[in-house]
Amino acid sequence: MMSTISLLHPGSMGAAFGAQLRALGFTVLWCPDGRSDATRRRAEQAGLEAAALPELVSRCDLLLSLCPPAAAEQVAEQVAEVRATGASTVYVEANAVAPSRVQGIADRLAPAAVIDAAVVGSPPAGGKTATLYLSGPREQSDRIAELFAETDIRTHVLGERIGQASALKLSYSSFQKVSRVLAAVAYGAAESYGVADELLVIASKRTRSYLVETDYIPKTAARAWRWGPELEDAAALLADADLPDALMHAAATTLARWEGNRDERLGVAEALEALRGERDGGDPD
Repeated sequence: MMSTISLLHPGSMGAAFGAQLRALGFTVLWCPDGRSDATRRRAEQAGLEAAALPELVSRCDLLLSLCPPAAAEQVAEQVAEVRATGASTVYVEANAVAPSRVQGIADRLAPAAVIDAAVVGSPPAGGKTATLYLSGPREQSDRIAELFAETDIRTHVLGERIGQASALKLSYSSFQKVSRVLAAVAYGAAESYGVADELLVIASKRTRSYLVETDYIPKTAARAWRWGPELEDAAALLADADLPDALMHAAATTLARWEGNRDERLGVAEALEALRGERDGGDPD
């Protein structure tokens, strides 16, 4: 059973994870080297124990990497350099990075066990919960799930393939985050013409996420020939309102992948094949 866990680096999510484990009596280490005062305060409030990186890696049974996505490889490389001295641990790559980057990290840290993980939800504090999705070697994934069993962190093992957890995270977060960007520019455009309140009235009539309506993907493909030009006009609206129009142009370019499917009756799989350029020998470029 794991007894010592290390965190690199305790932001709001990592500190909350650490506090959950500390409440169960686990020793949770963190490395203060180069960290900000805000990070130090979070670590202290969560009851984490400071340690230099070599000690942190050598003492822990599990190392959880929760850092800004851009730093994921750098953090893994630092751990790999320490491991060269003989230290060994289970490494959990829990950042929002592409599956190919997780695989690269796993290759760099081999033969150590690397678990691909993804956090969905709010920091588990004040009654809030988060879900930790896991993929990779089954034995280690099950051990991690057992570790968090009595915390406010739910776990879900997806399978043994590295990349499944990170793909799930980015698939979800790409929709959520881009939707919020689109909401900002849409509201800005409406506001510039004095119709923002009316836009909110229209939007309030819908409560279901488009993401769950997969049966609409083929309908989108069939209507792409009409929607593309409409979005180009939407881009013109945004430009006239001094708002960024790149997302609208990108969406119109994406819809152009379905130009050959005008008014067709497709299934979801067929629509996705067309989007990838795989139907009828199509070229995605």
